[in-house]
Amino acid sequence: MGRPGYLTLPILSVLAAIGYVYYTTVFVAVARWLGLATAAGAANAAAFTALAAACVATYAVAVCRDPGRVPPSFAPDVEDAESPLHEIKRKGGDLRYCQKCGHYKPPRAHHCRACKRCVLKMDHHCIWINNCVGHENYKIFFIFVLYAVTACFYAMILIIGSAMYSVPVDEHSSNDSSRTSIIICGIILCPLTLALTVLFGWHIYLILQNKTTIEYHEGVRAMWLAEKGGNLYHHPYHLGVYENLISVLGPNIFCWLCPVSTNTGNGLRFRTSHDIPLSTPSM
Repeated sequence: MGRPGYLTLPILSVLAAIGYVYYTTVFVAVARWLGLATAAGAANAAAFTALAAACVATYAVAVCRDPGRVPPSFAPDVEDAESPLHEIKRKGGDLRYCQKCGHYKPPRAHHCRACKRCVLKMDHHCIWINNCVGHENYKIFFIFVLYAVTACFYAMILIIGSAMYSVPVDEHSSNDSSRTSIIICGIILCPLTLALTVLFGWHIYLILQNKTTIEYHEGVRAMWLAEKGGNLYHHPYHLGVYENLISVLGPNIFCWLCPVSTNTGNGLRFRTSHDIPLSTPSM
């Protein structure tokens, strides 16, 4: 696995898919159905171009941005009253320490074997961006998926509309070429749209619960162990729906869907449900 940010075959595949879908949608489907010289055709071409550009831009940032490194000098302060929660190892009960990196790991940080480093609030390592998804690039990754899902559905509408459009008989030869391109584009779009929609829905669930993918799987095991012991498991970072959204998308609701990073905190400590006063209702 290459280092984060370096071009790999999956990244080139993503860029090739974006390029092919964009070309077919604008210069084949829209041109064939509405015509690029018409107001409707030009408007749809411009809107899809802007959406495709947003996809490429956010994808590039997700690939290149560092997900958040654990400072080598980090050391947990067990006497810090403002940080009562310290994650410990499953075995032995010691504070989490990374033998490979040679330093302690703050809460929610994990060592990535592919990146060969500890990542702050690590969600997962994604081969499609050749990078980890962590504290510093999670929002950008989420916004990219949002733009990609929207672009896929938009392209599907334009492709279907073009496929249903009847072309004059004297344009039969060019029609065959266009129809082939549209069929190939549809074959690419169908599984891509399904996969991205599932991924988008999954991360909406994680954001609403203030969990990472790793924490979800760890929580399943913790819940099973708690129920086995007759106890109830509560995810410590679940602050309520609104606070969970703020922790990922930022405090300004008007910038939630903007492709800018507005991280809350430095990734070394996080608010927990223990920090919320009992009088504060949780959504």
